[in-house]
Amino acid sequence: MSLYAHVTGWGIAVPDEILTNEKLAQIVETSDEWIVSRTGIRERRIARKDQSTATLAADAARKALERTEIDARDLDLIILATSSPEHIFPATACLVQDSIGAIKAGAFDLSAACTGFIFALNMAAQAIRSGSIENALVIGSETLSRLVNWDDRSTCILFGDGAGAFVLQASDEPGGILSAVMRSDGSGGNLLSVPAGGSKIPTSHEAIDKNQHLIQMNGREVFRFATRVMASATRDTAAHAGWDVEEIDYVIPHQANQRIIEAAARGLRLPIDRFIVNLEKYGNTSTASIPLAMVEALDNGQIKDGSNLVLVGFGAGLTWGALSMRWIEPKVKVTRLERRRRSLLTWLARMRSFLRRVQRRIEGLIWGTSSKGQE
Repeated sequence: MSLYAHVTGWGIAVPDEILTNEKLAQIVETSDEWIVSRTGIRERRIARKDQSTATLAADAARKALERTEIDARDLDLIILATSSPEHIFPATACLVQDSIGAIKAGAFDLSAACTGFIFALNMAAQAIRSGSIENALVIGSETLSRLVNWDDRSTCILFGDGAGAFVLQASDEPGGILSAVMRSDGSGGNLLSVPAGGSKIPTSHEAIDKNQHLIQMNGREVFRFATRVMASATRDTAAHAGWDVEEIDYVIPHQANQRIIEAAARGLRLPIDRFIVNLEKYGNTSTASIPLAMVEALDNGQIKDGSNLVLVGFGAGLTWGALSMRWIEPKVKVTRLERRRRSLLTWLARMRSFLRRVQRRIEGLIWGTSSKGQE
């Protein structure tokens, strides 16, 4: 029996605080007209102090699971794509796994910058199609506002915070994720990066003074790269799925720049209304941008049952890729009683986490005392 990987649940989480272009013009020398004409962005979301990549990811994950017939305990795998993890380690995915109570799921982070969500979806789909797992959670989550140099007009106007999550499930019904292409070119790694904070340039006063812990970008070169690869990756994944470009109902691109998206439309000879775009509201949210756009299109009814979709992105690395999907509308309807049961499970997940920490503390005291006695 052939297995297919279908998206059965989806959810997003965005901070409440909106930073408009007008407010941004009070921080750095710019204007709404200048930003919109060059990027198409009008506003972006900024995380509160008590919000982080992990908390936004967990909120989006819970919303995605609420649409399905499974809960977090049924998940086999969690892949979290991010460019702004909580820590170098542990993986932010593990923090989400604990927060939502996914007690049997393996969890890891994936670093492929803005292309990360596509890479993560493909990896989860491949695991499902191989038969090794049945259910997966794929998340793109960012708090890029904490990596932005607010004195650098070329970058601070672009980035925002948010998260999006998909639940993937195995099915024998044809459709779902059909093909993907993943590409990289490390020779352009210096074009978009956060140089400090890793093993090459550890965090130091000198690195901070040079703003090496913040986003550095060669905008012109990134723009040229993006306009080349968006159309080619879309063609490649469509061909692998057995489609002509004209058979694509919607392209869901990485939401980086309106002019890049328009260039991709021209390169593919597709009308711009076949591209799902919401960057004017959120800016560039890196790994979260594609799920944010797709979830909004699903919730407003723009994407229909049987639609042929291509998700395409590019980012630091350099990385780029695309994924083809035939959208099959899930048939599951979650009752109000089931939603209440899951709310209880969420509370129990938090209690379990607390009790596990207490258990480790007790074990540490016992085994620590025993070890000293043996000495």
